[in-house]
Amino acid sequence: MGRSVEEYVKGYVAETVASVTAPYLVEGIERLTELFARARKDGSTIFFFGNGGSASTGSHLANDLAKLTIAPGQPRFRCLSLSDPVPTLLAWANDLAYAEVYAEQLKNLGRPGDLAVGISGSGNSPNVLRGLEEARKLGMGTVGLIGMGGGKQKALCDLSLVVPSQNMQHIEDTHLIVGHLLCSYFRDERSR
Repeated sequence: MGRSVEEYVKGYVAETVASVTAPYLVEGIERLTELFARARKDGSTIFFFGNGGSASTGSHLANDLAKLTIAPGQPRFRCLSLSDPVPTLLAWANDLAYAEVYAEQLKNLGRPGDLAVGISGSGNSPNVLRGLEEARKLGMGTVGLIGMGGGKQKALCDLSLVVPSQNMQHIEDTHLIVGHLLCSYFRDERSR
């Protein structure tokens, strides 16, 4: 017989808390806050992209960052989830390759000084890697929300926040918590 539901819940929560409170992750969040603050001040666009749950995390964070952080006297965040325009994704996937869906969008939309946030639990998603490669060519800053040691993605990022877990659910939980923490910070602290 396995663990009781209560034991399982306590274990799951403890593992997620351990992922969120890893010291280097906290330091990375401080640096990420600086990058986001500079992007808002400069009017740069923050692009989010990923696959599956990571794509929905990117959509969620783009929405929250754009809406929840509006404050009098502060510029608004310019942010966009490249996972959202389904017809565009399908056109690039069909005409070129699925690995190119984010790189091709960035060729149209990205500018020097913008910020590309690639989200991947494994750090090895080909389309996220290609998006980050293209972002670097365009002179954009690159950020990775990653897990499982960082994979190939870590080397493509100016700042990598690598969740210290091999469990996809804990990685995705932590990425969403990091995003909510950032949005709350800019709403509560930077709006004063």
